[in-house]
Amino acid sequence: MRIDLNADLGEGCDNDEALLQLVSSANIACGWHAGDAKTMRQCVRWALENGVAIGAHPSWPDRENFGRSEMRLPPEEVIAGMLYQVGALAAIVKAEGGALAHVKPHGALYNQAVKDPVLAEALCEAVRRFDPGLRFFGLAGSGMIDAARRAGLTPVEEVFADRGYMPDGSLVPRSRPEALIEDEAQALAQTLSLVRDHQVRAIDGTVVEVNAQTVCLHGDGAHALAFARRIRERLTGEGIAIAAT
Repeated sequence: MRIDLNADLGEGCDNDEALLQLVSSANIACGWHAGDAKTMRQCVRWALENGVAIGAHPSWPDRENFGRSEMRLPPEEVIAGMLYQVGALAAIVKAEGGALAHVKPHGALYNQAVKDPVLAEALCEAVRRFDPGLRFFGLAGSGMIDAARRAGLTPVEEVFADRGYMPDGSLVPRSRPEALIEDEAQALAQTLSLVRDHQVRAIDGTVVEVNAQTVCLHGDGAHALAFARRIRERLTGEGIAIAAT
């Protein structure tokens, strides 16, 4: 058994270099919700040094709210914005001697696409136009995965170590108190259930079946780095290999 561990990087935290020694995939902010050209280049260099697969982490144009404000834009405008962000990171990766591996939308853009098939299709169409060989990270079991398949992309089904789940398999909105799992033991148990048993317990107690291919480890929590170390140790201790998809 194996699993990919991914983290969102280049978002202003000071632990990016250390996290890149623990994960197998990195989603690097492309400037619209966080980051800048200098930060992108440094994260790319660290990722290449550690043999970590590099992905673009595009967002709505919303630095003021860290990309967490919902927006409504026409599909062609969404596609243009995606091409702009993915292209910028891909150019830096190429210049540093690497190759872009995947795309994972950020924040509200990601969560809206879970529920909005038109938006999901626009995101996937942008990736297809840029490079159909790129993998597309989306919420496991959601319409994002279906949209990626329809676009001819390779979807990667993502689960979350420290987020609460709704009965339909979507994430608990961040506006609700159950959105984030603060208890480390609970987050570790949830991760093992997701990876090993392919299921997660929703906030109402029901069990949701999931196909976990990559686990997101948030890098912006107070104890993010320590938790990343423990979750990697726990997975490897269970005989589960850590490797990019």
